[in-house]
Amino acid sequence: MPLDHLLHNISQCDICKSHLPLGPRPVVTANTNSKIVIIGQAPGTKVHASGIPWDDQSGKKLRQWLDVSDEDFYDTTKFAIIPMGFCYPGKAKTGDLPPRKECAPQWHDDLFKNMPHVELVILIGAYAQKYYLKEQAKKTLTETVSEYESYLPKYFPIPHPSPTNRFWRAKNPWFEESIVPILKDKVQEIINGK
Repeated sequence: MPLDHLLHNISQCDICKSHLPLGPRPVVTANTNSKIVIIGQAPGTKVHASGIPWDDQSGKKLRQWLDVSDEDFYDTTKFAIIPMGFCYPGKAKTGDLPPRKECAPQWHDDLFKNMPHVELVILIGAYAQKYYLKEQAKKTLTETVSEYESYLPKYFPIPHPSPTNRFWRAKNPWFEESIVPILKDKVQEIINGK
């Protein structure tokens, strides 16, 4: 199925409508020329309202980590943004509920089939890492992220840039000191075609 049809079908998706407190509003971007795929968790309320992926504090931090402008980040020939759950899943005691399990098996394979130029998949958070790395994911996100080299050149696992994750970042300064510079270089190489 051509990508524009697929994205249209995704925009109409309501397979888990009865579980979504704010109703379906799938947020996903892709282009047949996308070079990097960002796979996060699910949109929060701000992104649900705007329909723009990573249009929040988490997105600001993510763009800092990748060292990209908003213009580059939202250029679909550079980045496809495909969350594990395409719609806001609802509130949990701390943060949001996990992404709905229906989206990735329903749509991810078809999206990837339409993006033959992908050079890197950035896996943000444990849900994306467990789904894509399967038994190669370590016991904890911290271990998976610290062993990022073993997943290259295809995958680059990172923690979630959410403000609610600031305690993890404070406890693990090595991530921003040692790994973020490598991530930035890799992203710049790919989007600038070096």
